[in-house]
Amino acid sequence: MTTYEHVFIARQDVSPQQVDALVETFKGVITEGGGQVGKTEYWGLRNMAYRIRKNRKGHYVLMNIDAAPAAVKEMERQMGIHEDILRFMTLRTEAMDEKPSAMMQSRDDRGGRPSGPGGPGGRRERGGFGDTGGGRRDRSTEGGTRRLFEDDGDHGTVRLADVREDSE
Repeated sequence: MTTYEHVFIARQDVSPQQVDALVETFKGVITEGGGQVGKTEYWGLRNMAYRIRKNRKGHYVLMNIDAAPAAVKEMERQMGIHEDILRFMTLRTEAMDEKPSAMMQSRDDRGGRPSGPGGPGGRRERGGFGDTGGGRRDRSTEGGTRRLFEDDGDHGTVRLADVREDSE
């Protein structure tokens, strides 16, 4: 049999108990098709990036499925008909993952951003127009002349200046 990760979004008007009943209904469809559901995670009521059928929030659920493609197709057909299901997505995987998904792990368990030269988050101070650190250099050098963008201090304007380099 083939393994799948299946995520669906239920309407925000549905209670968490009704979402559990939906999960049990779709588990039944999979088991009738000769498959099994390994892990089920309820991710909670979450905000969506855009409205789907006049809903701004939805109940997210992840199911790990080990079943024949026909059983998964029947479950997807029933989800498409069901009025409480806003969206669903099924991905075929190599093997079932029994560990908690990234959504269920805390930020510390996932490992945050790597710390870079500027500390956590990797940002460093870039400076602005008001700093006295000189200017930005253009990487192109033509005939011993470098172009510098300098701040003249007036109203945030920047001027271009050619600086001649002595090659000795």
